[in-house]
Amino acid sequence: MDKRIWALVAAFIVQVLYGINFTFAKVLMNDNFVSPFALVILRVAGATILFWIFSLFLPQEKIDKKDFFKFFIAAVFGVVINMLLFLKGLELTTPIHASVIVTITPIIILLLSSFFLHEKITKLKVVGVILGFCGGILLTALGTSTRVGDNLFLGNLFIFINVISYSIYIILIKKLTNKYHPFTFIKWLFLFGFFMVLPFGYTEFTEIQWQTFTPYVWFSVLFVVVGATFGTYLLNPLALRNLKASTIGIFIYLQPVIAGIFAIIMGSDTIGYVKIIAMLLIFCGVYLVTKKPKVSD
Repeated sequence: MDKRIWALVAAFIVQVLYGINFTFAKVLMNDNFVSPFALVILRVAGATILFWIFSLFLPQEKIDKKDFFKFFIAAVFGVVINMLLFLKGLELTTPIHASVIVTITPIIILLLSSFFLHEKITKLKVVGVILGFCGGILLTALGTSTRVGDNLFLGNLFIFINVISYSIYIILIKKLTNKYHPFTFIKWLFLFGFFMVLPFGYTEFTEIQWQTFTPYVWFSVLFVVVGATFGTYLLNPLALRNLKASTIGIFIYLQPVIAGIFAIIMGSDTIGYVKIIAMLLIFCGVYLVTKKPKVSD
């Protein structure tokens, strides 16, 4: 099997892990086993340990002192705001809602790239941005949940801010990832991130009732930490080595499909016409945004 096939397989597995993660994380939080911020600590701490252990088997790179501040800022957006709001938002919304809103990421990256990196926005991309946001608004305004404790508006808003934060992170690391090996960057990113999320979730972390954990709950925690955090950050760089970033971006469309199927099978979510229409609007929007312009465009 050639490198490109392996890269495609890696990219697909990443989306499967992310898609399934919506349900496992939702169950952990809504069944009161782990609160959102405590789960963030578990996720970041576990991944940090694994990344630093893994880095021992890779060539060591010297970091320029001036870049440590850049790592810190990237960790603020890529770990702290990103993960805290994602899990808090997921607690309040549904797996399908969250996974659909996440697919707006390429649109936000386009807008930020235009503003900060002065990349050209075509008329086609403007239409795509409008369609994508219409889908997000529809999902937030008319979406429903079968769970009494959910607050879809607030949850969807947190997920949307999470998407903006992650998109800013992508813009910030563009130069850093060209300068350093991905794992050199990631291990420092998570180390900084861990110390920053600790104050937010320390109290909730100390209140975890470990003795109440069933084998399924332990599996869910391990999946969130090892699969959906360490595994995805491990496989993404491998995929990027042999695929274009735009190709990787297309795989994000699989998240709502995988998340939806798994959530419905597990009884964590339902599908309805509002979600389907919102998905179609967002998919069409992201397609137009990521579509290569013609030479005359």
